[in-house]
Amino acid sequence: MGKVLAVANQKGGVGKTTTCINLAASLVATKRHVLVIDLDPQGNATTGSGIDKHELEYSVLDVLTGQADLVDVIQISEHGGYQVLPSNRDLTAAEVVLLELENREKRLLHALQPVRDNYDYILIDCPPSLNMLTVNALVAADAVLIPMQCEYYALEGLTDLIGSIQRITANLNADLEIEGILRTMYDPRLSLTMDVSEQLKQHFGQKLFDTVIPRNVRLAESPSYGMPVLAYDKQSKGALAHLALAGELARRHRNKQRTATVL
Repeated sequence: MGKVLAVANQKGGVGKTTTCINLAASLVATKRHVLVIDLDPQGNATTGSGIDKHELEYSVLDVLTGQADLVDVIQISEHGGYQVLPSNRDLTAAEVVLLELENREKRLLHALQPVRDNYDYILIDCPPSLNMLTVNALVAADAVLIPMQCEYYALEGLTDLIGSIQRITANLNADLEIEGILRTMYDPRLSLTMDVSEQLKQHFGQKLFDTVIPRNVRLAESPSYGMPVLAYDKQSKGALAHLALAGELARRHRNKQRTATVL
């Protein structure tokens, strides 16, 4: 069964979408089958994957409301090699529409059940707020991957997110856990970066990924060309960092499976 990861942070501008599409492409490069679900009405994971969000016949909103089957809405990222459940501005209506539906917190969970076995990883790009879309992502997910910048305001956002995860765990998804915290836009030349990084190590230990994603021009440029950085410039620091992240994530899951088998 595929591992479902919600890529989430209630603070915007921390690299959620960048992480989502570049991790997906890197996992594909290691022979994994990957689905990216764009749950942000901005549709950046859609356009960053080379899909025109303005030309969609169906989107993730149609899947959540039962107007279309997930398999009929999925598209392929030509340059990334992963599949995409796309979104656009129509998704802004989801908050109101979902409130009128039964099992509104579990619409994505139920939509994914028939296809989970088709993928090794399903990555959900969440909006930067705790709304009904994010709740759907957290209810459907096995774990949360949290990208964050090493700055003090980001620490405050992390505290809020962990509180939200705990509430979801208590009420809607008892198996939800934190997969790991990923340091993004990392610049070791800044003392603030190193100070916050050290705090994260002290508080989260092994939940903190060893891999860091550096500030990188090629990584920032690649979405405007509709491709992950691995396709845009595979030798760039941004591409190599996401390949390292994919490897670290895969090793974590192998080790967890071995431990479960032993127990």
